Amino acid sequence: MITLTFSGLSKNAIKMKLLFSVVLLLLLPNRTSQTSDVKIVAIPLPSTEGVIQTEVKKIVSLLCTLESGAHDNKELVWLRNGAMVNLMDGNKENRSSVCISPVIYEDEGATFTCHLKSNTSHTASVTLNVTYHPDLTGSEEVTVEEEESLVVQCNMRANPALTSVSWKLNGSLVDLSKGGFMVTNDGINSKLHVGKVERSLHEGLYQCTTTSPMYGEHSKTFQVTVTEKTIKFPLMPMIAGLVVVGATGLLAIVSRWKKITRCCNK
Repeated sequence: MITLTFSGLSKNAIKMKLLFSVVLLLLLPNRTSQTSDVKIVAIPLPSTEGVIQTEVKKIVSLLCTLESGAHDNKELVWLRNGAMVNLMDGNKENRSSVCISPVIYEDEGATFTCHLKSNTSHTASVTLNVTYHPDLTGSEEVTVEEEESLVVQCNMRANPALTSVSWKLNGSLVDLSKGGFMVTNDGINSKLHVGKVERSLHEGLYQCTTTSPMYGEHSKTFQVTVTEKTIKFPLMPMIAGLVVVGATGLLAIVSRWKKITRCCNK
């Protein structure tokens, strides 16, 4: 069961928003994939193929109506990708509305279907096409020791897909043929790797820039500071060594004390 809710709104504000949406929806033409007596109207308007173009954090309002026909049971059911949407009482018979607020990344490609509960052949559906750009803003401070590894990453999750992702160091494109740099992309993040950091080569201001055909360029910077390598003492081996030395010293003292005692008893 799926429940769609409004975030950050009072109950009265939600009621007013739903009422306003329903009034607008009743005035809109039907542009959905639908059959028989069940119809869906939507804000924003869907395409002739029943696809609604929207963006992350926007609002999508859907209204399903039972247009005509002699039906004993007029209860309507909503599904999101085949899973039932939880509807409040009074929002089920003859006319039923659903509001996606706010639209999230996971709504991309989601299909909302409304059908008559007593006869699923009376159905209509719309699909969301959610567009968004990578979440790239601001700057990040990174500190790494010499001879350690360095990894900086930037988000590249976007719809439509990005046309390019680039990395710069101190204003110049990173040369992957030297300096020990390597870039990997998994479709969600682009990562710049350095296996063994050298201050003269790797310290400075890094910039990741993504290019979207719809939203243009977005960037994030990383100020990388390379510090001197610190000597790391292996703690556990040192403790073990001290225990051995201490035990050996204690045994020597005990042995010496026994000899002294024997001398005194003669």
